[in-house]
Amino acid sequence: MMVVTVIAGVLLIAAAGITSFRILAGPSTLDRVVGVDSLTAIAASGLAVWAAYDRDTTDVPAIVALALVGFLGSAAVTRFRVRDDR
Repeated sequence: MMVVTVIAGVLLIAAAGITSFRILAGPSTLDRVVGVDSLTAIAASGLAVWAAYDRDTTDVPAIVALALVGFLGSAAVTRFRVRDDR
């Protein structure tokens, strides 16, 4: 179980780094919105890996809340987004 947790943690950290690059260097606002949404999903996945490692279910409401905030945030941004000027 420890090996799987370490591998999942390393992969999530790598994904967070790549996603952070997309947020910072994204050519459009939609790229940045997708990056932030992906980063919240990665954070929720990290909490899920921690909950599985710790064998504690008290983190599950935080995972659900983070997923809900990520979804509502990206939906709100795409709803009220202004077009980029090229």
